[in-house]
Amino acid sequence: MISSDIIRGYNDTIILSLLLQGDSYGYEISKNIKTITNEEYVIKETTLYSAFNRLEKNGFIEAYFGDETFGKRRTYFRITPKGREFYKEKCEEWKLTKNVINRFINE
Repeated sequence: MISSDIIRGYNDTIILSLLLQGDSYGYEISKNIKTITNEEYVIKETTLYSAFNRLEKNGFIEAYFGDETFGKRRTYFRITPKGREFYKEKCEEWKLTKNVINRFINE
């Protein structure tokens, strides 16, 4: 399993990547991360909701209420145009980061 310290700087990128595929809510995003990574990365609920707050505060995502499910309305998130640009920037940053780190990894 991947340490949360290692991946912390890319939680926003991971979330935005999933939102590029369509609007979603917290539990579904968490489940998708777990599934896509074959449970090698499990994002903590507090980490996920901290990321949502940060992304929303910066204008990268918008929250809205969906239909009620068993009496409670779900909060859905959608990526904004500003979020799409930020995602592209983070992808470029990742390419550079990976290139630098690979120079020090001796397999």
